Amino acid sequence: MTSRANRRKFLIGAGVAGASLLAGCTGGDGDGNGSGNDSGGGGGSDRLSWDAGGTGGTYFPLSNNFKSIIEANTDFSVDVRSTGASVENVGSLSQGNADFALIQNDIAYFAYNGEGIDAFKDNAIESLRGVATLYPETIHIVTLAGTGIEQPADLQGKTINTGDTGSGTQVNAVQILEALGVSDYQEQNTGFSQATEQLKNGDIDAAFVVGGWPVAAVAELAQTEDVVIVPVEGENQQAVLDAAPFYAEDEIPADTYGNESPVPTVSVQAMIATTEQVPADTVEQVTAAIFDNTDQIDTKQEFITKDTALDGMSIPLHAGAEAYFGEEGGDGNATNDTNATDANATNATNATNESA
Repeated sequence: MTSRANRRKFLIGAGVAGASLLAGCTGGDGDGNGSGNDSGGGGGSDRLSWDAGGTGGTYFPLSNNFKSIIEANTDFSVDVRSTGASVENVGSLSQGNADFALIQNDIAYFAYNGEGIDAFKDNAIESLRGVATLYPETIHIVTLAGTGIEQPADLQGKTINTGDTGSGTQVNAVQILEALGVSDYQEQNTGFSQATEQLKNGDIDAAFVVGGWPVAAVAELAQTEDVVIVPVEGENQQAVLDAAPFYAEDEIPADTYGNESPVPTVSVQAMIATTEQVPADTVEQVTAAIFDNTDQIDTKQEFITKDTALDGMSIPLHAGAEAYFGEEGGDGNATNDTNATDANATNATNATNESA
């Protein structure tokens, strides 16, 4: 079983894995299979590398949607890569192996400020820049009818998949379990698609999935199984909100996964990130292509708008994005002052309002 002390060791292990990514990995060992070495970032060509997430989540299809829009409205070609998501993507960005990536706004904050995750402590990624925030990334605690899991307390003593090692999902899962008082569990680590297969096969009791609903892997599972989304509500929800400033109240609508009623939970926020090394003109063109053509977005379209694109921005805005959005840009919630002068406008909305 995983004790409180062992979870601390687990976080350190995740930090070591993350540190190795920051030291020189390229994205690609999440649900995907591409290292991207031949299409690495650098911002100096018409070919852009874009790191997404696992194929069973929201990042991958949305990134491919962005690819189509960018290629139709600019001279850039975009190579979308499946990865282990947020922490891995920050590593690829920091090493110049990706030009753009989707990450969680809490992971962006930790990376830029060199805190929160062992991989980033004393290793701030000061070149990290924001392009836009996108939509709430809803925390799903997924199980099946028959496991006996109806409330967070029922997770005690169970086998739980907390997401890919080093991913934003894993960071959220461990933090949330601790906030909920769940200290005794066996842990598994895979991407979303493998996690739902584990549920189907009875290899695990529950899985954390973080993404904009409906998450493809969970929706597919619900077609053949009686899926239960464990609610995080009342005192449990407040405990999670108190655990970190990035969590916000959220709700999964009725009928999303066959659930009869809305399911209360919490969320973070998805965002597009880049680095200061990518030219301002490139970032401005990419940003304009996306936000001038939001009617062409197939995934989470209702949330992705120019008016809300700076809500919850937790790091300094890239100069190219600032040029597109105008004077609303700024330093986000970053506390690292080294590069804060690169963003000259006022602060964006605090990350705790990210579920708007």
